[in-house]
Amino acid sequence: MIIQRLKEIFRKKEAKQENRQETNEEIEQNSVPEKYLEKGKNLCPYCQSRKIVKRGTRKKKYETIQLYICKDCKRTFTPQSVKGKHYPLKVILDSLSIYNMGYNLKETGGFIKGKYGLIVKSATIANWNEEFKDICKYCRMRKFGKKLFPPDQAVPGISLAHRQVFKFRIHRPKLALLLQEDPRHYKLAPLREFLEAIFAECPHHLFKEGQRISETKVEFKNIGRVFIREKHNFANRLAGLVLPSVKENKFRHEEIQKFFIYNDSVTVATEVPVYLLPEDIEHMESQLDFDIPVKIDKVLTGHIDIVQLRNGLVHILDYKPNAAKELPIEQLTFYALAMSRLTGLRVHDFKCAWFDEKNYYEFFPLHVVYSLRQRMRRAPRNQRKLLEFPAV
Repeated sequence: MIIQRLKEIFRKKEAKQENRQETNEEIEQNSVPEKYLEKGKNLCPYCQSRKIVKRGTRKKKYETIQLYICKDCKRTFTPQSVKGKHYPLKVILDSLSIYNMGYNLKETGGFIKGKYGLIVKSATIANWNEEFKDICKYCRMRKFGKKLFPPDQAVPGISLAHRQVFKFRIHRPKLALLLQEDPRHYKLAPLREFLEAIFAECPHHLFKEGQRISETKVEFKNIGRVFIREKHNFANRLAGLVLPSVKENKFRHEEIQKFFIYNDSVTVATEVPVYLLPEDIEHMESQLDFDIPVKIDKVLTGHIDIVQLRNGLVHILDYKPNAAKELPIEQLTFYALAMSRLTGLRVHDFKCAWFDEKNYYEFFPLHVVYSLRQRMRRAPRNQRKLLEFPAV
């Protein structure tokens, strides 16, 4: 009897070991190289391991989500940042955007039903707005913006066919409130005139013939002296919220831009077209004493991802999927120079930054093109020479 029990125990142990080997082999077969994993989803939330692979899907009420398994702790998880929701994250974010445009809860539910075929109750949308009000700061300005523009005129947009299609948008209520309510923004009023004129006066032919700023290689002498500040702000939080809802990487820029302009409290425009003529560069070098080591025979063109107004400055933001490994100082500096010429604002009034969901880097473009003169050190008081007055 004892011998038979021992044999059964050994058989069970051998069976468990075989099952473990089979599961490990299945995991290795289904393993996906880390570089092919979606950004922000390559860490196990339980043990922070990078050895994770795709492990089937889970069917929810309104969507099917991807599951992952950790090869170290053997736990299965979903990489979504917003969990415990019956509705897809894309539906939640679109509901927030539509409501913050100025539509009421019932109208927002109607738009969601027309777009996704889902019936969302007004109380559910109200709960979403309450849950995300700490990150969607425009909710504080929404009631004032509704008095200035109706919802269908609040965020007009136009598609610009400049070699590829760019969707330019401007948030009129937000821009008006920021320029009126903050005295530090009074000097930035020309920005509003420039943005409004794009709808009727954008020189489209220049963008079809010109050279793209992102493809222009320039080496500024002062780049080594430029102070780049690394920080974490709402841009990272908003990007981290939006990216899990984007299924294809080619839509990342557009979805981030849409959510920023509808829901944050400082973004006033997206995909802003700017250009810089050869005579503009000559003027800056001769009249402003800027150091711009580039000679061009045709116009430089580009499109700014995000334009914000805060702290008395115009902030030019560029979304980079892997911001920690990027250094687009030249590109952002040319964006600032171009917008300075088009608006008439000083380069001193601009600040540039690039970001993703984890990192945010900012700098002043003026420090790239202009060298500050070194001040003469003032001698200590006890070492100064007394002036010798002539004897009377």
